[in-house]
Amino acid sequence: MSTTNENAVNENNGQDLDPATLPAGSSIARVAASAQTLGLSIQLRRMAQSTRTAEEAAAACGCTPAQIVKSLIFQNAASKELVLLLVSGAHNADLAQIKSAHGLDLERCDGRRVRDETGFAIGGVAPIGHLQALPIYMDETLLSYDQVWAAAGRPDSVFRVEPQALAGATGAQILKVA
Repeated sequence: MSTTNENAVNENNGQDLDPATLPAGSSIARVAASAQTLGLSIQLRRMAQSTRTAEEAAAACGCTPAQIVKSLIFQNAASKELVLLLVSGAHNADLAQIKSAHGLDLERCDGRRVRDETGFAIGGVAPIGHLQALPIYMDETLLSYDQVWAAAGRPDSVFRVEPQALAGATGAQILKVA
């Protein structure tokens, strides 16, 4: 396991959130409730700055971009079913490579559809707490860290989690994305 910056938190930037105080029905409350239902131990944090991009999130969390979980929604080219890719912030999802190596033919989908079917706006898509169950695939790179950070349903909120626990709780299939 890598230990570079994984436990560092920029203590001057943001605040830990108590799930009991989150507004009922909010996307971040849905993430907290999903984590509890899945038995997933997470640390929710609202940052003073944007965490919309992997670079912004890494700066806010005090970690490397590789420790940021990008939750990317695509659609299956044949069935049009939404698919969630959990990708290290150090990578872009290489759709041609994913198709060649894993037989998974994905294409981009409309942002409005992402919001309508997951309950999250692009920039705040979390790996858990979606309005409907999605097939989930996880970048193998994320498993090389003890802790990673993911969006918590808002562009200024994140949560820290052990990537192996996240993969197990979500049933994510591990694959090489880049």
